[in-house]
Amino acid sequence: MSDFAEFVPPPECPVFEPSWEDFSDPLGFINKIRPIAERTGICKIRPPEDWAPPFACDIRNFRFTPRVQRLNELEALTRVKLNFLDQIAKFWELQGSRLRFPHVERKILDLYQLSKIVSSEGGFGTVCKEKRWSKVASRMGFPPGKGMGSLLRSHFERILYPYELFQSGATLTREIKEPKTLHIFGSVPKMVGLEIVPIPQIDLYMCLMCGRGDEEDRLLLCDGCDDSYHTFCLIPPLQDVPKGDWRCPKCVAECSKPREAFGFEQAVREYTLQSFGEMADHFKSDYFNMPVHMVPTELVEKEFWRLVSSIEEDVIVEYGADISSKEVGSGFPVRDGKRRLLGDQEEYANSGWNLNNMPVLEQSVLTHINVDISGMKVPWLYVGMCFSSFCWHIEDHWSYSINFLHWGEPKTWYGVPAHAAEQLESVMKKLAPELFDSQPDLLHQLVTIMNPNVLMEHGVPVFRTNQCAGEFVVTFPRAYHSGFNQGYNFAEAVNFCTADWLPMGRQCVAHYRRLHRYCVFSHEELLCKMAADPESLDVELAAAVFREMGEMMEEETRLRKSVQEMGVLSSEQEVFELVPDDERQCQKCKTTCFLSALTCPCSPERLVCLHHAKELCDCPLGNKCLRYRYDLEEFPSMLYGVKSRAQSYDTWAKRVTEALAADHKNKKDLIELKVLLEDAEDRKYPENSLFRRLREMVKEAETCSSVAQLLLSRKQRHRSLEYKIHTHTHALLENVEDFHERAQLALADELPDSSKLQALLDLGGGLDVELPELPRLKQELQQARWLDEVRVMLAEPHRVTLELMKRLIDSGVGLAPHHAVEKAMTELQEILTVSERWEDKARACLQARPRHSMLTLENIVIEARNIPAYLPNVLALREALHKAKEWSAKVDAIQSGSNYAYLEQLESLLARGRSIPVRLDPLPQVESQVASARAWRERTARTFLKKNSTYTLLQVLSPRVDIGIYGNSKGKRKRVKELLEKERGGLDLEGLSDLDESYEDACDPATVVAAFKSKEQKEVEAIHSLRAANLAKMAMSDRIEEVKFCLCRKTASGFMLQCELCKDWFHGACVPLPKTGSQKKLMGTAGWQSNSKEAKFLCPLCQRSRRPRLETILSLLVSLQKLPVRLPEGEALQCLTERAMGWQDRARQALATDELSSALAKLSVLSQRMVEQAAREKTEKIINAELQKAAANPDLQVRDYSEPSISTPRKQPRKTPLVPRSLEPPVLDLSSPAKAQLEELMMVGDLLEVSLDETQHIWRILEATHPPSEERFLQVMEVGERHCAPWWRLGYVIGRHKLRTINAIAFINLNLNEQRYHNEILKVHCRAFHPPPKPNVTRICTKILEAENVCFPWPAYSPDMSPIEHVWNALDRTTACSSS
Repeated sequence: MSDFAEFVPPPECPVFEPSWEDFSDPLGFINKIRPIAERTGICKIRPPEDWAPPFACDIRNFRFTPRVQRLNELEALTRVKLNFLDQIAKFWELQGSRLRFPHVERKILDLYQLSKIVSSEGGFGTVCKEKRWSKVASRMGFPPGKGMGSLLRSHFERILYPYELFQSGATLTREIKEPKTLHIFGSVPKMVGLEIVPIPQIDLYMCLMCGRGDEEDRLLLCDGCDDSYHTFCLIPPLQDVPKGDWRCPKCVAECSKPREAFGFEQAVREYTLQSFGEMADHFKSDYFNMPVHMVPTELVEKEFWRLVSSIEEDVIVEYGADISSKEVGSGFPVRDGKRRLLGDQEEYANSGWNLNNMPVLEQSVLTHINVDISGMKVPWLYVGMCFSSFCWHIEDHWSYSINFLHWGEPKTWYGVPAHAAEQLESVMKKLAPELFDSQPDLLHQLVTIMNPNVLMEHGVPVFRTNQCAGEFVVTFPRAYHSGFNQGYNFAEAVNFCTADWLPMGRQCVAHYRRLHRYCVFSHEELLCKMAADPESLDVELAAAVFREMGEMMEEETRLRKSVQEMGVLSSEQEVFELVPDDERQCQKCKTTCFLSALTCPCSPERLVCLHHAKELCDCPLGNKCLRYRYDLEEFPSMLYGVKSRAQSYDTWAKRVTEALAADHKNKKDLIELKVLLEDAEDRKYPENSLFRRLREMVKEAETCSSVAQLLLSRKQRHRSLEYKIHTHTHALLENVEDFHERAQLALADELPDSSKLQALLDLGGGLDVELPELPRLKQELQQARWLDEVRVMLAEPHRVTLELMKRLIDSGVGLAPHHAVEKAMTELQEILTVSERWEDKARACLQARPRHSMLTLENIVIEARNIPAYLPNVLALREALHKAKEWSAKVDAIQSGSNYAYLEQLESLLARGRSIPVRLDPLPQVESQVASARAWRERTARTFLKKNSTYTLLQVLSPRVDIGIYGNSKGKRKRVKELLEKERGGLDLEGLSDLDESYEDACDPATVVAAFKSKEQKEVEAIHSLRAANLAKMAMSDRIEEVKFCLCRKTASGFMLQCELCKDWFHGACVPLPKTGSQKKLMGTAGWQSNSKEAKFLCPLCQRSRRPRLETILSLLVSLQKLPVRLPEGEALQCLTERAMGWQDRARQALATDELSSALAKLSVLSQRMVEQAAREKTEKIINAELQKAAANPDLQVRDYSEPSISTPRKQPRKTPLVPRSLEPPVLDLSSPAKAQLEELMMVGDLLEVSLDETQHIWRILEATHPPSEERFLQVMEVGERHCAPWWRLGYVIGRHKLRTINAIAFINLNLNEQRYHNEILKVHCRAFHPPPKPNVTRICTKILEAENVCFPWPAYSPDMSPIEHVWNALDRTTACSSS
């Protein structure tokens, strides 16, 4: 797995719960479950609930030193990556550079995976030549596009390509040419006559590649051997001289030696059980940030496999493994004489499930090995902590193993059955060949683990289980197993071998011979030792030994004959069991020799097995000696003893079978049956069903005999009673005989019949006799009912769930052996295994990243149809495939339609497609289209919408439907919705995109354009009505307090502005004031000239957007045309653009008339004049400032007392950039039709959410045609001052806002007196009054001027104490100067 995916637990292995009867025979029970359990490699056994052995270790004196495990070095693929990265870093370090791993897509680039993929594609040159870098990026899981291929190529060329060239030896294959300057001994003579030909100067350092010594600044000197190389002569060439130490290719090659074999190191600290437990619990609780008992096992399992597959995370744990119980004591009670056994310890010390006893049970092969083999015959102890693990391995000599968890947190196991062992080995060698190159027997070192999901992806069947405290886990011969601990726990394990193991043991020795691996014991010696004492063997074991001895004898005879044919003449007998094992190991294959070996006088201490007779030495074969343990003539006698032991059981079994099956005419005598039973007990025959039936038969016969004797000893005097008893007894015997015959027929049926068996049991229960057939009939009835349940279940595959099959298998395990039950169990187990495999495969497909294609999933679904079981994951996969097909069909229908789909349709498809766990090829294209459309919409929204706008983009781009509607946003939306419902004939712009595919043709562009045209016409009609209604408000002066204005819909008050489009009035506090180009210079003449064209006020309801220029909108439309998606906003923008361009054409035609073109020309001339006037005023302002400075300096003043001189400043005319100021007539005078045409165009232009130059031109002309409004203000003020009586109704005063650019109206509620006139009108809204105010406002004017720091260099007052008239021009300029 290139990138770590979430771990998917493998299927569970079988779990067995034996009864007390089964539990009493450990090896017999394991042999009973072997046909089922060996298919998964491992199984779990739960003892009966009452079986709980006490923990017998001496906790106070138990001390051990654990092993240190780095989790990311355990996993094979991760270790290969780490080794590769270590070599890369070392290579660049020797090159004088420090390697920094690049990041791509915010993750560290997997250089190992990149190297492997490029190598599989043909190498760097091929990938570059055929332009496969995009394919490399795709195989590494990077998204298409974004230049990933080029980025990966640059990283490969910079980091990996030099290393690969070095690995290939390219830098060492160039011929080292002799420098031209060293051609001293060539054919050209160096002396001609007496003249000495000068030899050119030899350079001190020369490149070993090109032989030149020039370009010394590019000449590198190796810090290892002092050889010189040009940077450009190396392969690959170096761009710059490396900093720090640098090694030449030869030195780098010498430093790149093979790594040492990997293994665990011992910790430096010694622990007790208590200290280790405290450390383990502290580690787990800190890691998961919760109490240890609350961490789910599934979470620990997923985290373990994530850690071992991660290069970045380095987690270290400790594991107390392989602690010999011989040194520190076993966890089970044992009879060692050191401690006295108390209570039930005696029972557990004798139990066959005590791991100290199991290897040496009578049926076990290892009991015939006298030596205590640690780990095999002597249990090993294991003290684990969270994440401590045991790697993939098989037991020595492919033996059984059994593990018991005494206490603590669970241990998680993974197992692979024996038939898949070679498959596992080949997969690991294929995925991590680098590890096996250096360690061929890596899997025997117990230091390598591989993710079960990786093995399962390559077809290796893997099963798992969680072993809890008090449970056994059994591993079967050649079953690979691994696992880890969930937390702090204590386990004990040992090996054992039964009769069925013997063939596997012989195969294992041959396998070890091929691997040159040492044997733990001699298999041949074990067989011969058992054959030498056949009476001590279990009957089944004797039969197995007989078969193995025959195979061994044939092979040994063939080998000895072959050696003799090769020329070996001398031979000697040797007792090999007296020779230490390390002195009788084959020099070649390390096998422990027993039956024979070959030696030579040249090296007496060396020997070889007969398989490697030619590998001993080079001496002639005639000098060599064959050493043998047994002569070939001794083998038949050994075979005879074992055969007799095995055949004696067969003879006994035949006699017992005949006795049990005899009819009433051929029944055996009770004494004969007792002899058969005693013979079985003496010869220790296995207690199988035949043995138990014989014992029960003898017991029943003895009971009948005693009853008959009792009846005969109590004869009654009355013959009638005796006759009745005789008659009753005779009838009972006939019924019993009939029952016996029917029972025998029922028991002989191939398939047990539950109805027949139940009838027999009912019949037997009515007889007042203890019948020996009843227990067997009950067993057969259980089997029949179980078979009926299996038959009914398999007849309805939709009811066959995994849980039901597991329950049936568990219940079938507890049944007595029967060929029909075993056949059904086999069938059930096969169906369960196949179902679990397909369920896991389906689950993996549903959770796969990247997702699988529809073709792959369809093949999986088709293959899984034939499984007769209910598979939820397969059904979910089938449903996902159906959804994927529907989704693809919809996408094809949309994309093949006449019009593009709307964005919302694609977004809905995208959301559904992302939730489907199938790789959908059109999905990236849909994602790209949706992303492009969203980006365009966001860009358009930023262009149009104001900050914190309450309008959507579609509302802004569409004609207004809310004209004349006021109030909050919620009520406003409600009223707009009501209006739309009334107009059912129109097209809802908001719902354009909420159409199904079937309605797509109804929303063709022509329909959309027609709807927009209709909305535009209604918008113009509505704005006409609104303008008329708002203009009519000002005629209601007598009821002005009843009229509602502004957004707030309240009465007039304070300072108010009039919208130029809707003609309504708005409070200054409710709407934002319009911004101009330069606020700082607003009060000056120049500022006024430059900003007057921005003086138009539009209310927020009329100006809903930023109103970008038409050029900006056209660029948006160009981008829109490239999108294969329909957006309601895009169609609205297109209609808005067409409307704006149509209006622009009409405006240009109107402005092109003679009357309006001359008006524009006149305004341009006036504008130019005012620019010149502004320049003169600025110059005058600078001069006046300098004069004032001079006047304030007494040293520069010249006094002339003869004639006072009063300078009278000249009066300056008041002008504007386009329109003259107050009291001047309008600048332009247009005809009524022209003016009406312009006003209509201005109204329609103000409706457009677009900025056009023509709107400014028309606005300038219309402003120049309007008379100033200040006269009306002053006239009202005069009236107001003459009648100073309180106003009992609202009065209004028309004035000019202090910005001097916007017509405004100031409203004063109730009484207007002198103080309110100063505070609320003059001070706030007015400045620089003219003509001069009347005498009664002189004081107010003086105060305002003083407050504005306005003073004059002369005392100029009129008789009424108001400033004289000629002062007003200077006053205006001074005020403007102080404001700026």
